[in-house]
Amino acid sequence: MNGQGRLKFTWKFIAAVIIYIVFAIYLFYPYLESFSKWQFLWPLNVCIASIGCYILSRRWVAGFAGSCFAGAIYGFGPYFFGLAKFHPVTGLLAATIPWLFCPAAFGIFSGHRKWLNYIFSLMPYLAIVIFFQAAGLAKIYPASLQAKLKPDELFSLLAPLVAAKLGTTLIGFYHVPLAALILGISMLISARRYSIMILIISSIILTFCNPINSSLEISPIIWLSISALCFSIIIGAGFQGLASGGFVDRKWILANSIILGIFAIITLLLAANYFQVFLSLGDGYARLFVETAKFYLLGSVVLLICFFMTCGKVKMHPLREILISTAMGIDIFIGACFIIDKLF
Repeated sequence: MNGQGRLKFTWKFIAAVIIYIVFAIYLFYPYLESFSKWQFLWPLNVCIASIGCYILSRRWVAGFAGSCFAGAIYGFGPYFFGLAKFHPVTGLLAATIPWLFCPAAFGIFSGHRKWLNYIFSLMPYLAIVIFFQAAGLAKIYPASLQAKLKPDELFSLLAPLVAAKLGTTLIGFYHVPLAALILGISMLISARRYSIMILIISSIILTFCNPINSSLEISPIIWLSISALCFSIIIGAGFQGLASGGFVDRKWILANSIILGIFAIITLLLAANYFQVFLSLGDGYARLFVETAKFYLLGSVVLLICFFMTCGKVKMHPLREILISTAMGIDIFIGACFIIDKLF
């Protein structure tokens, strides 16, 4: 990388760090007075997690906006915020996961020792095991060993705001980024990135592997930090694909617009169901489902505009990037504010 390239990278990195820090201050400042000593770790945790994910994503995502959103979706996402139900050191562990993957991702070894990079990719797994063993010896209980992902909690993938209000386990991401996730997964499969697929699959398997978690006294939910990190980076890559896709990619953009439209219809149907609850006891959840549908509809409309732009071969990639960034930014901002308010 030449001097100009390094300078450009440095300024982008500084800009991303400033965005994360300012957003973290905005989110947590109203609650600082009521924080205990340990809880002051949370603003630090989200910044460490976001910056680490941003740096790691640069290995696969060339655009600044895509990497910036990848970091924000991991550090300020529903899953990471959901860890606030446990001891703050749990969030610190999840925040270090992106940094532990960096040596393997950027290949500190080359030539005939290149295979050692695969060994280094096991560092996050080893760190999780060591962390919980050390926590047990120190009589610190970072997360409940009973914190498991239940099948009836999978709806948080579709409606994280409703899950936050219910107080259930938070997984997944916000609404508009799901379109980028779907496209990113298709790109991942097409590119045959088997190593990333293995990381995602292994972390999900370990989440449900009760014998291993029980014997090592590891909270099952922490393994999802690895898949959440991978999916966040995939979203960053998918964002870049949506923003810069050409005429041949128009069907993918349209497909994602339709999928978000379907999600909007599903959440509206759920809202109608809750509005019918006796004595209006479900109205609060119904209104949240309506708000969820609005986010999906916003993303669907934005992608539909991008679709017509690609059909007309209008090469205005910066405008498309601004449109998608605005929709994702609004989604993340409102969603993060709502979840933090419910948790703290």
